[in-house]
Amino acid sequence: MDAARENELALMKFGVGQPVPRTEDPVLLRGQGRYTDDLSLPGQAWAAMVRSKLAHARIRAIRTDAARAMPGVLAIYTAADLAAEGFGPLRCPVAFPNRDGSPMKTPPRPALATDRVRFVGEAFAVVVAETLLQARDAAEAVELDAEELPAVTDPAAALAAGATALHDEAPGNLVLDYHYGDAAAVAKAFAEAAHVTRLEIESNRVVVSAMEPRSAIGEFETASGRWVLHVQSQGVFGMRASLAKDVLNVAADKVRVLTGHVGGSFGMKAPVYPEYPCVLLAAKRLGRPVKWTDERSESFLSDHHGRDHQRVAELALDKDGRFLAVRLSGTGNAGAFIYPPLPATINAVKNVIDVYKTPAMEVTTKIAFTNTTPIAAYRGAGRPEGNYYMERLIDTAAREMGIDRLEMRRRNHIAPDAMPYKAPSGMLYDSGDFTRLLDKALAAADVAGFAARRAEARARGRLRGLGIGSYLEVTAPPGKEYAGLRFEADDTVTMLSGTLDYGQGHAAPFAQVLSQTLGIPFDRFRLLQGDSDQLKAGGGTGGSRSMIVAGEAYLEASAQLVEKGRALASHLLEAATADIEFKAGRFSIAGTDRGIGILELAKRVRERTGLPADAPTSLDISHVADTPPSAFPNGCHIAEVEIDPDTGHIEVAKYTMVNDFGTVINPLLVEGQSHGGVVQGIGQALMERTVYSPEGQPLAGSYMDYALPRAADAPSFAVVSHPVPAKTNKLGVKGCGEAGCAGALPSVMNAIADALAERGIHHIEMPATPEKVWRALQGA
Repeated sequence: MDAARENELALMKFGVGQPVPRTEDPVLLRGQGRYTDDLSLPGQAWAAMVRSKLAHARIRAIRTDAARAMPGVLAIYTAADLAAEGFGPLRCPVAFPNRDGSPMKTPPRPALATDRVRFVGEAFAVVVAETLLQARDAAEAVELDAEELPAVTDPAAALAAGATALHDEAPGNLVLDYHYGDAAAVAKAFAEAAHVTRLEIESNRVVVSAMEPRSAIGEFETASGRWVLHVQSQGVFGMRASLAKDVLNVAADKVRVLTGHVGGSFGMKAPVYPEYPCVLLAAKRLGRPVKWTDERSESFLSDHHGRDHQRVAELALDKDGRFLAVRLSGTGNAGAFIYPPLPATINAVKNVIDVYKTPAMEVTTKIAFTNTTPIAAYRGAGRPEGNYYMERLIDTAAREMGIDRLEMRRRNHIAPDAMPYKAPSGMLYDSGDFTRLLDKALAAADVAGFAARRAEARARGRLRGLGIGSYLEVTAPPGKEYAGLRFEADDTVTMLSGTLDYGQGHAAPFAQVLSQTLGIPFDRFRLLQGDSDQLKAGGGTGGSRSMIVAGEAYLEASAQLVEKGRALASHLLEAATADIEFKAGRFSIAGTDRGIGILELAKRVRERTGLPADAPTSLDISHVADTPPSAFPNGCHIAEVEIDPDTGHIEVAKYTMVNDFGTVINPLLVEGQSHGGVVQGIGQALMERTVYSPEGQPLAGSYMDYALPRAADAPSFAVVSHPVPAKTNKLGVKGCGEAGCAGALPSVMNAIADALAERGIHHIEMPATPEKVWRALQGA
């Protein structure tokens, strides 16, 4: 078989668009994964954090004498020790201006509490001992002498006059008074509207609950003065930068961050956490590695939470049901310290427009400090909520105006011939086929047969509802991304990337793109992402961006590789560079059969065979790319639910999704990502909620109190693709990681409202727990 035919057959199996299994799965399924807690270093000591049991208190003293005297205890550190070492606090890297132009409040977060503790679970000391159990036992013996202060957990209450301020820098607990939009134009649209729909709507607080708890091992290399941190992350390059600049106050090259396998993150493992400076300090002071690993119940307190927004959502329409303006106002809960407040601000702006022509918009959010675990990004980070608000408004407006909900959507869809479409959010949509996609979803879900399914459910005493959830997400904005290609001595090729795989399965689709582009066999590629020493840049993974940015960077790196290879091959083939062509993994002289394969060329270059002295010493490429602008994945999810009116229990009985992810590199992985996102959306819609007592005590501190969706809660999914390639990146991809949540929230909640409508109930807040649904039915 000739090389061209061999390459053609390989692409049929491993090229772009093929459902190639994840290459890391055999390792993980055999239990050979190397997660951070799997690591144990020679001479390693153990750390345990000492956390506040009070939501708000002024620290008088931290008593450690009894703990220091316990067996195996090596050291106990407090904020004073971190300050003595010159460590800085954790800082919010993003700031928005207030409505009046003044800067938002960003009080720094000390790794260990100094003057006050501000939420249950905030660490104020760290104990280091020879063993894990010794460290935990001693941590329980550390005493906090503190004056308890009033606590506040609700953003509206925190912003009310007379509420106790959490930070001196933020009087009145106001972090940010955010505003976007043309207030005058929106007010005019509402004043002239034939109909206004208004909903009070909440995005409930959730625990992130990644499968793998956080863990960290700190080292200090005395000879080089370098800090080494083994830790989960969403990108080692960004983690290193934050540690070096904000915490350690050293040059970036004095810090190395190493990340192995990561068992889920959903945004939670991206930032620097207080435990990381603590293990690094201990490692330096003790001259040995120091390890810390979260317990699951501890993670409910120490990991940041997600969501927690309270909204008034309003939609202005003309007499025909066409949208004139949308307006969001309300509050967002920051928790006790501020992380980038993207979910309640700019991501709400970018995503609430959804797939609809909406001439004007306004978003106003007051973000407040409260005595709760800090809030940060969680799968979608404001994107699913934006779509949820709009889709709930549409169903409500359609019912109020007596217009079919499907017809209202069609009337307001942005048409394909309107592309590129400049939305009032400032986003420039490049592609989309929203009406045809909706129609495909209706057919795939057999909406025509729903009336019969509802009648059959009614005969069994069940209430059945159907919900539509269209969505359009705006992926992460442009930045820098790294792509490296390194030819190894064993004829494998190492792909280096500044993204980071924490469950997505990057290795296979990256290799599919490169195998198709360079003609190198798929099984020769290896992926390296988790060593900051190996990278020159990297934006990490988040915002459904990895295939967009890494794909673009790898295509650019491949083009550089081909040009470099043509020049090197010209020496070996004794021809002018201009006469060398590259095709299917082979450099050859145009019009002849004389050539050399790319892997053989890499070997010859490495061995310096037949090349001039000044020729490059490798075929390797190291490339930092300017990444493409945001893409706009979109779709329509259709859910059917059945409700038992006697108990309030909800079953998601049928679920269909049609997605436009642009060019689909690997449909198997895309479908898996879609399934996971939908299940997380179902969890938030039906059962997940983090609750605090008025004193700031968390009432859902373990899986005994906090419900996560199980396999039995998930239906069989029908997944259909309707790809419209993006025009803003070379591969035409749009991103898929967060879209499942974006479609699930509105489709499931609209289905519940549809089912309850025959009992006169038209809106219910998330999570729609059996108790909440039952009480609503009894009240009706």
